[in-house]
Amino acid sequence: MTTRPVLIAGNWKMNGTADALAEIAAMASAARTLPAHVAVAVCPPATLIDRARVAAGNGRLIIGAQDAHAEGCGAFTGSVSVAMLADAGARLVIVGHSERRADCHENNDDVKAKTEAVLAAGLMAVVCVGETGDERDAGATLTVIGGQLDGSLPQATAGKLAVAYEPVWAIGTGRIPSPDDVTEVHAFIRARLVARYGPADGGAVSILYGGSVKPSNAASLLALPNVDGALVGGASLTAADFLGIVEAA
Repeated sequence: MTTRPVLIAGNWKMNGTADALAEIAAMASAARTLPAHVAVAVCPPATLIDRARVAAGNGRLIIGAQDAHAEGCGAFTGSVSVAMLADAGARLVIVGHSERRADCHENNDDVKAKTEAVLAAGLMAVVCVGETGDERDAGATLTVIGGQLDGSLPQATAGKLAVAYEPVWAIGTGRIPSPDDVTEVHAFIRARLVARYGPADGGAVSILYGGSVKPSNAASLLALPNVDGALVGGASLTAADFLGIVEAA
């Protein structure tokens, strides 16, 4: 049986200024005493990555980024390359988040190009997939996710790939799928990963659940088969809430 690390990753989205660095420091302090199989990451806005790295020190808290441009450099006003993020101290990048897919009209090809750029730089890529409420109601959940996986994943995992399932209809709403729903989707994702990369590499990819994860529901979600961690939104903004989720791992 493949033993996968548990990854709890916080996505701060467009939140956080210098005042929030104290939360990073508190998270970093707590991360030093976590079990070896648990990894913790925080993805602040790009403006804070360098300062978050300093606040985190040399401990186990991973500082990540929320997005990256696929190109290494060029005339892309306002964009940030993977090399720039790595230079600032990021070790992980969220790719293809539902808000990027919807608000910025990123398609699977865009997500795949970004993922390959992240992996080529030696950073971890967390590739997000998930269905909208309308797609779920139409019974198209697995069809949508299967298409996103086929189009967004790189040719090889490079040992640095994770997939996050985020039911779009559950993000920020307080709603979560039933345990059976989560189990079905994560089993489907695992099967597609194994089919694509083989039992060893596909079985080694951590699959995170992301959709209104809170300290109150984290333990039950993380206990489900093929749920290897969580992608956390609002509850990752404070050390108290985020560590309540981390402790459930």
